[in-house]
Amino acid sequence: MTDHSTKTSTRAIVADVLTHLSNLIRGEIELARAEVTESIEKAIAAIGLIIGGVVIALTALNVLAAALVVALAEAGIPGGWAALIVGVALTVIALGLCYKGMNDLRPASFAPRRTARSLRRDAAIARESRHEH
Repeated sequence: MTDHSTKTSTRAIVADVLTHLSNLIRGEIELARAEVTESIEKAIAAIGLIIGGVVIALTALNVLAAALVVALAEAGIPGGWAALIVGVALTVIALGLCYKGMNDLRPASFAPRRTARSLRRDAAIARESRHEH
């Protein structure tokens, strides 16, 4: 093989490697962007749950306050106890919504797992191809 064809072949290989590397990096960036968008959507839904829980909790506090007033004022009239039962039920629902929302906002749930897995796979492929040559 001539010196000129060796240079051309080397240039072609380097250009091919750079093209593949560029495509790989672009793909990883797109994957990371998609995961971040998905995480943001998940956070918005979690915040909605928390807001829902807070609204219900405020309602529950109003009902519980009304139940307490009625219970104290009328000492044992069923209407007050009914309001108390409703208030407790609303409180349980509010706590459940807030608990779910807070769990959905944990930092670990926003980690770009697919991107990390893909990067590990790409690194393994790169190591294998390096060992083959």
